[in-house]
Order: sequence, then C-alpha cells, then structure tokens
Amino acid sequence: MNYKSLSDEMLLIYLRTGDDKAFREIYQRYWKRLYSIAVRKIQSPDVVEEIIQDIFLRLWERRNSLQVDCLEAYLLSSVRYAAINHIKSVMIRERYADYAYVHFSEASSSTDEQMELDELMNAVEQQLNDLPEKTRRIFRMNRLEYQSVKEISTTLKVPERTVEYHLSQAIKSLRIYLRNYLLPSIFIVFFS
Repeated sequence: MNYKSLSDEMLLIYLRTGDDKAFREIYQRYWKRLYSIAVRKIQSPDVVEEIIQDIFLRLWERRNSLQVDCLEAYLLSSVRYAAINHIKSVMIRERYADYAYVHFSEASSSTDEQMELDELMNAVEQQLNDLPEKTRRIFRMNRLEYQSVKEISTTLKVPERTVEYHLSQAIKSLRIYLRNYLLPSIFIVFFS
C-alpha cells in the first residue's frame, strides 16, 4: 500500500488501528512544517526537536482514543500550544531564578553581615574587658544602654567631665584595637 497517496483522514483511521507505517507517513508529512513553526518562536533547535518528538509521541500513545477531525489543524495547534507552554515555562524559571538570586543573595549577605557583626561585637567585648572597670561600665551605659552623660553622672555620682573622660578613653582604646575590623564610615557612626 502506498501511504503517501492516502488522505489525512485515511491515515488517521490506520493510525487508530496501530499501523506504524501510517504513523511514519504522518510524521514525514508534518514534521518539517511543525519544526519551522516552532523554531520561529523558540530559537533552540534542540528544544524544538524535543517538542516535535513529544507531539508525535503523544499522537502515537493516544491513537486509540484520539478524537481528531482534521489532522493538520490538530498538529498545528499542538505545536503552537507546546511552544507557548515552553515559553511560559522558561519565563517562570527566569522569574524564579531572578527572585531566588535577589532573595537568597540578600539572605546570604545578611548572614555574612550578621557574622561580621558578631565578630565585631566579640572583638569589642574582648577589648572592653581589658579596660579599667569604671571606663568599661561608663562605656556600656552610654553606648549599649543609651544613657546620656548626665544620666550616667547622676547614676554613678561622678562629675560629667569624669564620664566624658572615661568615654573618650574607651573610644580611643577601641579605635586602636578595632581598626582592622571597621571601615571608617562604620567607625564614625559607632564611636562618635
């Protein structure tokens, strides 16, 4: 039998019975056209070939239950929908990749920043422990408990000038000790 001379309707009838020669004829008749449609929408030949293979594979797998009146329209619609679905899938993946990059890089930079802050706080704590008790206490009250010079002076019953002196000594000591940990801008904000 010459399958090339059969109409699409006859090929569908033979296809429904499991005739692999009818299937091959459908494939030979339409694969180039489907390929050219898909390649206009999707520039990757590998992806297009995969899409075309999937369309024909589904056609073969569903041959018994296929409700197709016009084979050409069915195949053309299939390739268009497959191309659209592929493009949507790529767009979703790109959006997710962008989202993941932004959010995960923020999370990792937040983690990095937190680790640097922890390291800095440990270094500050270590240097504070080397200061005289009164200087350390005044610094903690001012910089960590946010008490003013006047409040510290009242609480400790010492002159405000004494509080200022101990603060300046603590800051000077910390500046020298922590110069490797701090950028100048952070240094100004934290110790000014």
